[in-house]
Amino acid sequence: MKIIVDRDRCTGLGNCEALAAEYFEVDEDGSLTVLREDIDAADLGLVERAVAGCPMAALRIEA
Repeated sequence: MKIIVDRDRCTGLGNCEALAAEYFEVDEDGSLTVLREDIDAADLGLVERAVAGCPMAALRIEA
């Protein structure tokens, strides 16, 4: 499974980083960096919460 970011929708609010800092980082300029694109099975729930917590719906998980 893999994290996909819609860069046109992402506004860099940082909810994903707050929920899953091992996978997401928002830079000082508001740019989102995906630190780990591939999701470990043990972290799937954590990443799912981060994806669901994005108010801009800029994140998704792809098989």
